[in-house]
Amino acid sequence: MKQDLVTQLKDTIKYLGATLGETIETELGSEWLHRIEQIRHDGRASANGDEASTQKLAETLASLDNKSLLTIGRAFAQFLNLANIAEQEFNTAATSADTLSLQLTNLLDNSGKEVSEDDIKKAIENLNVDLVLTAHPTEVTRRTNIHKHRELASQLLTLHSTEMSESERARSKTRVADLIAQAWHTEEIRSIRPTPVDEARWGYSVIENSLWEAIPEFMRELDEFLQTRFSQRLPLTAKPVQFSSWMGGDRDGNPFVTASVTQEVLHRARRRAAKLFLEDLHRLYTELSMNKCNDELREKIGDKKEPYRAILKPLIQKLELTREGKVDSKHWIQSTDELLAPLNTCYESLCECNMRVIADGALLDTLRRAHAFGAQLLKLDIRQDSQRHADVFSEITQYLDMGDYNEWSEEEKQAFLLKELSSKRPLVPKNWSPSDDVQEVLDTCEVIANNDKAGFGIYIISMAREPSDVLAVQLLLQEAGVNWPMPVAPLFETLDDLNHSPQAMKALLGIEWYRHYINGRQYVMIGYSDSAKDAGSLAAGWAQYESQEALVNLASENNIQLTLFHGRGGTIGRGGLPAKAAIHSQPPGSLEGGFRVTEQGETIRYKFGMPQLAKRSLSLYASAVVEAVTSPPPAPKAEWRNIITQMANKGRDNYRQTVRHDKDFVPYFRVATPEQELGKLPLGSRPAKRKPQGGIESLRAIPWIFAWAQTRLVLPSWLGVMRAIDSINTTENNPLVQEMIEQWPFFASRISMLDMVFKKADPKISAAYDKRLVPNELSHFGEALRKELTDSIDSLLSITGHEHMMEDDPHGRTSMNIRATYLQPLHYLQIELLDRIRKAEASEFSDNDVETLERAMMVAITGIAVGMRNTG
Repeated sequence: MKQDLVTQLKDTIKYLGATLGETIETELGSEWLHRIEQIRHDGRASANGDEASTQKLAETLASLDNKSLLTIGRAFAQFLNLANIAEQEFNTAATSADTLSLQLTNLLDNSGKEVSEDDIKKAIENLNVDLVLTAHPTEVTRRTNIHKHRELASQLLTLHSTEMSESERARSKTRVADLIAQAWHTEEIRSIRPTPVDEARWGYSVIENSLWEAIPEFMRELDEFLQTRFSQRLPLTAKPVQFSSWMGGDRDGNPFVTASVTQEVLHRARRRAAKLFLEDLHRLYTELSMNKCNDELREKIGDKKEPYRAILKPLIQKLELTREGKVDSKHWIQSTDELLAPLNTCYESLCECNMRVIADGALLDTLRRAHAFGAQLLKLDIRQDSQRHADVFSEITQYLDMGDYNEWSEEEKQAFLLKELSSKRPLVPKNWSPSDDVQEVLDTCEVIANNDKAGFGIYIISMAREPSDVLAVQLLLQEAGVNWPMPVAPLFETLDDLNHSPQAMKALLGIEWYRHYINGRQYVMIGYSDSAKDAGSLAAGWAQYESQEALVNLASENNIQLTLFHGRGGTIGRGGLPAKAAIHSQPPGSLEGGFRVTEQGETIRYKFGMPQLAKRSLSLYASAVVEAVTSPPPAPKAEWRNIITQMANKGRDNYRQTVRHDKDFVPYFRVATPEQELGKLPLGSRPAKRKPQGGIESLRAIPWIFAWAQTRLVLPSWLGVMRAIDSINTTENNPLVQEMIEQWPFFASRISMLDMVFKKADPKISAAYDKRLVPNELSHFGEALRKELTDSIDSLLSITGHEHMMEDDPHGRTSMNIRATYLQPLHYLQIELLDRIRKAEASEFSDNDVETLERAMMVAITGIAVGMRNTG
């Protein structure tokens, strides 16, 4: 990382912070600006370990009234937003030379790896990256402010990357001040939770504002690499990257995602696609004014002077009807082929008539978009819990006096389902009145049947355990009239389910009817969040690895193409890893069937929020997959397996001893973190718990991670891990452990992510929460956790030979140090607010006071989440 770029980053943050200060001073006066600046200075000194400044910071905040605390919270949350925007622009500038072509060229020319040109060509030819946008509630920033932030980042790029006159520079700076003022005077917290349709619209905006431009740019670079290196073109039909979505389709534990919502989301996606393609088609209509064409085009449009415009005009008219949505949807664009046919005809004609330079312009970009996004814009996945499907058959079998399906053995369930799958008569009785929950499942299947298959991705079964879970969905789809083989993916989530997954899939693939149905292609989703919540990050990671390894071998034995779908979150506690590390830590052979992964919450914005960042992220994914396929990581040695298995088992036991078996854990968690207050933050459409009355076990993985990140203990990401590693890393085993770090990407990635986690953790801040909020009888619990945290940090430094956390990632280290200045005041503000809110619940406070406190708390939670970045 160049030092001048780091200096530029720091200067940019100072500039943005000073501009925000001017905005605050204009509204609130110089006294308020001075107060905020003093808190900022105290926060910086406190973050650097100055105890007197820490005490002063806490006393200052304690002396302020509730409304003033809200203002302080808003100021520092805004500071952190601006720091992130500056870093986003910095990332774009710092990595501009790290192109896809350069990455692929380095892979070919790296003498340490025997990669042939044929290997690279084949890997690119088979490249299949499916990025699944999800609405998991870790994106805390409102869409209206995301727009302002994107505009602000664009202005920073302009200021830093072009020669500008003084008047142009002044106008750009005025625009920066304008956008910062807009954000300051805009409510940063949603007043109500977004609906699933709102979340889907947010996903469409990511495509419209970023990916729409990034995809053809990425494809052009890939095409240029192939031409330069191999003298061949990327096929017009190539689709190395595609996009799917859970927004409006993920109904697991979310009562607000209904069949009608799914239908509305499907329609809205088609209308948004029409809008975007219309913009492209209007441009093409303007540009393709030439009259020379080939015989095929002439035959289709007759004797028209402007044949290209003539063939595009009916498509434009149909897109307009789709965009407006005022006529019956049967008159809309129905399929991607309707888009592609006239575009392909134009392209082939231009090439035949020696106008390839025109064909390879805007027309080629539109063709690439049509293949990547299609007429449906996104492929919508459907996700539902396995028990909801079983309940359908439970009600049916009881109605038909056949007994209770839920009480049958696995063998009985399979026999019943296979018999019905082969039957020509309908199963669902005509005069039957199902419960509301069962009717909703049936209605969802009808929505699938009533829409084009191109609008759907796969059907995912949460908490899948046995073959009957998959067969049940197949029968439901068949009963609804789905006449195409929709892929159904079991999702193995808990530790036990992951360990059992090879056995379950072996039994499923052993069913002749099923093997015929899938036609040689199977999807399996690997759950990262719930397995880590169940057993800790190390045990979960190894179980995920072993299950994938076994599933890859099983697919090979059965001549099945297996696509593993990775349900990763942003944090290590939810399987989060940098893209390259995540891909290279997979078992050998696990990418042969493509790479499918969730992109969740705030990570969507950080990876794809701007066209330049999106292109970079797409390039990282593509090059990492190509490298992993052509130079797969080594299979773990027997000695490594033995070591990691021992570590994983001890890590699981350490983790569960604290989380499951210690009677003080739940009481401590409730008081030491803002877990209960998080439920009031309108982050996403889903409830925080799968079961409203449930305890920790029913708490979703995201608020579980989110709560610990707020207090900087980030406990789920490291609890029990280093203790387990240390217990096995004896003098005798140490050379083997070092070998695993140096030669095995799976283990090295775990160590690397712990390094980042420990940099984000802060025992002193956690202790400050405890001192104010935790009763004396529970204080020992937090002390013990922080002792393990500090011991774990020392242990990691010892095993890596580093002096500081993130020594190998100076950019990340700089980023965290910059944000620490603004995070420190927010943590102490949150402590003050938590104390006041909890006291207010037991005393007589006015409604206005409580409302102000709760709003300030939401701002503080949001600000800390922004500062920590990968909170979920």
